Amino acid sequence: MSSSPIVQLRDVGVRYDSVTALEHVNLDIYANDFVGIIGPNGGGKSTLVKAIMGIIPYSGNIEYSRELMRGKKPHIGYLPQISTFDKDFPISVREVVMSGLQAERGLWRGYGSNERRRVDDILERTSLADLRNRAIGELSGGQLQRVMLCRAIISEPRLLVLDEPTNFVDNRFENELYNLLHHLSEQMAIVMVSHDIGTISSVVRSIVCVNRHVHRHDSNIITEEQLRNYDCPIQLISHGDIPHTILGAHKECPHCHK
Repeated sequence: MSSSPIVQLRDVGVRYDSVTALEHVNLDIYANDFVGIIGPNGGGKSTLVKAIMGIIPYSGNIEYSRELMRGKKPHIGYLPQISTFDKDFPISVREVVMSGLQAERGLWRGYGSNERRRVDDILERTSLADLRNRAIGELSGGQLQRVMLCRAIISEPRLLVLDEPTNFVDNRFENELYNLLHHLSEQMAIVMVSHDIGTISSVVRSIVCVNRHVHRHDSNIITEEQLRNYDCPIQLISHGDIPHTILGAHKECPHCHK
C-alpha cells in the first residue's frame, strides 16, 4: 500500500432531507487500490462514491492528492449504472467515447487528430473498433457498458469509480470486464460498487463495507463474523469454495440456478 492516500475522507456525512445516508466516514484510498464496496440496499454505497467524486453535498472533509487533481477538480473516471444512460440519444460509439475528453478540451473546442487517434486506439484495445460508427441504441448491454468504460478511462484518470458495472450484462461480458479491470488496476486506483462478494472477491484487493458507517477490510476474503462486526448485514452462503451473498447469486454457479 502506498505511504499516502490519493483520497482521504475525514468525518464525512451525507443527508437527504431528514435521512442520514452516511455519517462519521473515515476512509483512505491509495494509488494501488482495487476496492470493492459492498453493503445492504440503501446502505449508502452509491452515496459514498458520489461523495468521493464531489458531485453531491457532504459534511466533513475530503482531500485529494496533488497527483489526482486536474486544475481545481479531482480527475476521476466514472462509470455509472447502465440503467441511468439514455440509449435513445442519437450519438455514435465514437462520439460517446470522445466526450470523455471534454474536460481536457473544454466545451467549445473541437477535437484534433491526436484525440481521434486516442479514441480509435482504446476502441481497438477493447474490441469495439468495428462498432465505432454504430448508434448506441443498437448496442447490447455488454457493448454499451464497454463503451461507457472507454469513455471513463479515455482521459487517463488516476482513480476509476464504477457503480454496479455488471448490472444488465451477460456472463461472458462480465468475465471480460473483470479481466480488463485487472489490467487497468496496474495503472490506476479502482473503486467498484457491487452487491455480490462472490463475484468480486477474485478481482478486488480489499473490501469496504458500507451501512451508513464505513469499515475498510484490507483483504478480498471476508467472513460472516467480520461482516457482523462491521454492521454489514449481508449473509454469505457457500457452494464448494465459492462465497456468495444473498443479494445476488453467482451467475456461473450451477447451484444458484437449479
